[in-house]
Amino acid sequence: MTTINVSAPDPPALARFYQHLLGWEVAADEPDWVLLKAPDGGVGATLAGYQPQECVRVYLDPAGHPFCLWVEEYLRET
Repeated sequence: MTTINVSAPDPPALARFYQHLLGWEVAADEPDWVLLKAPDGGVGATLAGYQPQECVRVYLDPAGHPFCLWVEEYLRET
């Protein structure tokens, strides 16, 4: 995975939040979208061996902490 898109009513505000949280650089800044770039090129997440649901993907960060991503299309159907 090279890019994660996050929808928001105010993309620049959400981008500033993640920029400060992650310490990433702004690579592109438009009124309707912002692209952040990791200074090291990525965090190196790996897919966890256990996947609890069809609509969820569990990944592990480099320290082994799990985090989940939900498939948006599945959420719209339910």
